[in-house]
Amino acid sequence: MAIITLTTDFGYKDHFVGAIKGTIYTELEDAKIVDISHAISPFNIQECAYILKNSYKAFPKGSIHIVGVDAECTEENQHLAVYVDGHYFILANNGVSSLITAEIRPEKVVELKIPNPQPGAFPVLEVFVKVACHIARGGTLEVVGKKFNDLRELKEFSPRITNNGNTIAGSVIYIDNYGNVVTNIQKSLFDAYRKGRDFELLARNKKIKSIENNYSDIVDFNLDKNQRKGPGDLLALFNSADYIELAIYKSDPNTVGSASSLIGLDYRDTVTINFI
Repeated sequence: MAIITLTTDFGYKDHFVGAIKGTIYTELEDAKIVDISHAISPFNIQECAYILKNSYKAFPKGSIHIVGVDAECTEENQHLAVYVDGHYFILANNGVSSLITAEIRPEKVVELKIPNPQPGAFPVLEVFVKVACHIARGGTLEVVGKKFNDLRELKEFSPRITNNGNTIAGSVIYIDNYGNVVTNIQKSLFDAYRKGRDFELLARNKKIKSIENNYSDIVDFNLDKNQRKGPGDLLALFNSADYIELAIYKSDPNTVGSASSLIGLDYRDTVTINFI
């Protein structure tokens, strides 16, 4: 039985997550359900896309991913099933698949057209769950949808190259549980334009001239503790997903603050790299 994952902005206070799981188990008693996250900020497509991209690859091929963020069906927000990189994604056409499909071409995209749909305010339960269970039973996408060629992409995920290749203008796409700020600038893009040059990373009034590979790389353990950088200092690094991230080393966002709060960065704010 294929794994079915859930990624939503439903939270845990309401009945939504329980109802989804209960319905899946009613249709598939031996279903395997994994929660990726139900704490996506409401309607935050960028946040959802980042979490989804960096989690789905950990699951076996054939896994089915239900995405319940901004899922109400409209003429511009169609319900889709996307088969890409050996995985099934059931979601709305709101751009949430952009980070995946920008790198890997989908093998199949269909607009969902299930028979006798039940119109209502809970499409994840009324449509997405039915399609997921259909696929888990071995059903094909052609039975539940028709070919679709207008998969939406979000330009917010693409940094801009300006100044004759001397500047990368990126933006914030995710803020994690520690208040660390993730930009849309990937290591591969940075390396392609750096060409061995020095650089300055600019975020608000902060200027950083090095990018680490680990959080602790900021610490020079050859120096005395009172002379070296450490907890509370700002750094940039290539995170585990190979995006440039800004962080305050060993900082608790609930007490002394985080990169997001101390620098004043939020979603879509600009982060710029100038090559010198």
